[in-house]
Amino acid sequence: MPHDHHGHRNGHTHDHTQIDFAEMLPLLEQEAELYSPLYTRAANWLRELRPEPELIVDAGSGPGVVSCLLADTFPQARVVAVDGVDPLLDRARERAERLGVADRFSTLRAELADGIGDLEYPADLLWASRSLHHVGDQRAALAGFVRGLAPGGTLALLEGGLPTRFLPRDIGIGRPGLQSRIDAVHEHWFAEMRAALPGAVAETEDWPALLTGVGLRYAATRSFLLDLPAPVSDEARAFVITSLTRRREGLAEDLDADDIATLDRLLDPDDKASLHHRPDIFVLTAQTVHVGVKPE
Repeated sequence: MPHDHHGHRNGHTHDHTQIDFAEMLPLLEQEAELYSPLYTRAANWLRELRPEPELIVDAGSGPGVVSCLLADTFPQARVVAVDGVDPLLDRARERAERLGVADRFSTLRAELADGIGDLEYPADLLWASRSLHHVGDQRAALAGFVRGLAPGGTLALLEGGLPTRFLPRDIGIGRPGLQSRIDAVHEHWFAEMRAALPGAVAETEDWPALLTGVGLRYAATRSFLLDLPAPVSDEARAFVITSLTRRREGLAEDLDADDIATLDRLLDPDDKASLHHRPDIFVLTAQTVHVGVKPE
């Protein structure tokens, strides 16, 4: 997805661009767990580029699903999950304990606009997945990331990719192309969200150029596919329902009445055409990782 699901207010505030990440914890966890095959392939690719990092930082870790996955991929490494939201860091610690990696796992509360906080020693690998675009001045935040990297350290920035698709173009109810129209509204929302961030700076989303602009040597870009065809698992179906519920709540004022009516049918458990019953639901997306290396 070009941007993320984590970003749709449910109408409890007049400013629909503000995001309550603690309130979104269940969705963040649900999404990251479902997308784990994609993240695992990305992590294995990074292991080829950077075989034995001693310290890995997950900048904007959320509830720690990927932080723990990185700990699993790099069994010799210490992992630090960095986030600005305490309930997410609490959940990350709980997950590390449950998965048996707590002895080499820690959390650090820091606002990414200020860098990645006070690390014990510089990071050998820094992972930032769809967190940078929640910072007003992305270039300044990236420069902060670079300061926390060891010489020769690797920065992996997951930004961009393709919008996620859950449904065929024509679903038999409403006008065909529903998801494309939702994406168009979301793009508008995303631009408003970015503009409303503190210290917002407009930036061309040429991520390799941004990496070199903060002093890194651009190394590679690679995209990773998540392809969960129909019929989907119960977990995938639940995620699709959660995602489109959030779209319905967060973007309703900008969708036309016909599309809202279609979404309401899709979300109604008693409607046979709904997401709860449809056999044609799938999850298909691609996410892109850009890698830069700090000069020795």
